[in-house]
Amino acid sequence: MCTYTTVKDAVDGSAKGPGGSWFHVSDVTVYFDHPVHAMAEHTLNIDFTDPSRGPAARVALELTAESAERLVAAIQSALAAAPVEMRH
Repeated sequence: MCTYTTVKDAVDGSAKGPGGSWFHVSDVTVYFDHPVHAMAEHTLNIDFTDPSRGPAARVALELTAESAERLVAAIQSALAAAPVEMRH
């Protein structure tokens, strides 16, 4: 069963895309659904994009729920370890 829950938000960063070139990412879409490539029944899918550059400006992740939870914890730990003045 799919939830069809999709979360979209704005981001500001860079990603390494097809051909190894870096590009600006401005949008993120997160959803829990069937993966395209990962060997799992369902995955947390994260797409970082720059819509102004077309469909090739995309980096996609498909993570198992356990891996996604570990990623969230790792991000929170890394941010907590950074001095506040560096985070703005």
